[in-house]
Amino acid sequence: MKEEILVYFIGTAGSGKSTLSSNFQDWFNLRGLDAIIVNLDPGAENLPYEPDVDIRDWISLKEVMENYQLGPNGAQIACADMIALNIEDVKKSIESFKSDYIVMDTPGQLELFVFREAGKYTVKFLNPERSIICYLLDPSLAKTPSGFVSQLLLSITANFRLNQPQINILSKSDLLSEEDLGIIKKWSDDPDELYGAIINEEASVYREMNEGILQIIKEFGGCTGIVPTSKKDYFGIDDIYTNIQIQFKGGEDLMKD
Repeated sequence: MKEEILVYFIGTAGSGKSTLSSNFQDWFNLRGLDAIIVNLDPGAENLPYEPDVDIRDWISLKEVMENYQLGPNGAQIACADMIALNIEDVKKSIESFKSDYIVMDTPGQLELFVFREAGKYTVKFLNPERSIICYLLDPSLAKTPSGFVSQLLLSITANFRLNQPQINILSKSDLLSEEDLGIIKKWSDDPDELYGAIINEEASVYREMNEGILQIIKEFGGCTGIVPTSKKDYFGIDDIYTNIQIQFKGGEDLMKD
C-alpha cells in the first residue's frame, strides 16, 4: 500500500526550496523509495529537476502577462490564484503515479502560497490528512538574532495559515561557519539563549516588544526542532525523513516495510 504523503517545501525567495526538493527526491531514489516532484511555481525557470507534475502545463506566467496586460508581480498573483482553478487536474496527475512521497515545490515568493487563499485551498483539496510542511529558513538571514526571530515568526504564520504538521529546516547550512551554525542551533534549542542574544543586539527601548515576541515563539514551539541541511552528501535529509516518519507512522521506518 502506497503512503502518498505530500511534503510541501515552503520558504522565502532564495531559501533553496527547489534544490532541496530535488535532493529529497534523489535521496529517496537512492534508497529504492518512490518520490515524485510537483512544481507549483508557474513562473519557475531553470529548475534543478525534471518535474513529474508541472503546473506550467496548465498555467503560463508569460501568457497571463500578455493576455491580462499585467506586470510580473501582478501576473504572479494571478497565477497563484489560478492554481486553485486547476488543482483537480493536478490531483489526478499526482494520483496517476501512485507514489509514496509527493514533493511539492511551492512558488518562490512565500506570500503567493501562504498568504493567499489559493495556497490554503490547494493543501486542503489535495490531502490535508497526509500533508506536512517543511519550512526553510534562509541561512544568510538567520545569522543575526533579529533575522532568526523574523524567520521564526514567518514560520509560525505559515503554520497558522496552513494548519498542518511542520518541520523547520535551516537550508544551505554549509554556507555558514561552524561557529554561526553552532549559535543558531543553540538559539533553536534554548529560547532563553535567543532572548539574551536579542537583548544584546537591540536597543533596550525594544525590550518589552522582544519579550512579547519571544513569548509567542515559545508558546507556538517556533524555536524547536530546526533541522540543518545542505546539498553536500544529502546532509540532513535523513533527519527530515525521520521527522516525517514520526508524524505519520509513529517512527516506524518506511524503508523497513
